[in-house]
Amino acid sequence: MKSLIISNKHASSALTSETLACENQCFGNTGGVSPNNRHVGFQSAFLDCATGCVYLSRFADGNPAPMHLLDGLPDELVLQRDTAGRITVIKETVIAGFFCANNFYTREQAAKLMEGCVE
Repeated sequence: MKSLIISNKHASSALTSETLACENQCFGNTGGVSPNNRHVGFQSAFLDCATGCVYLSRFADGNPAPMHLLDGLPDELVLQRDTAGRITVIKETVIAGFFCANNFYTREQAAKLMEGCVE
């Protein structure tokens, strides 16, 4: 899925489940997390800043996920898996954010757009 890139911010290190948990904590009371922006149509997604491709968050079986999960990402983004085959690390150029109205939004942008609208 291609998208108009709203931000060209590149990740500074590889994205992991721990990184996602930290981001969720940092943005917990803002529109930068799925529970606080889903009601207006934001979908958890990932942007590969190197290619401009947006990937909606999915469970390992391919079904849409309501939060950021690494397991549904394509192999070309994967740097490391655990012994069970679950994705543990993805490319440094990938950031977590949201897709809405054919645009990708960083967590910061979603938080700013949702100011005053968080339930």
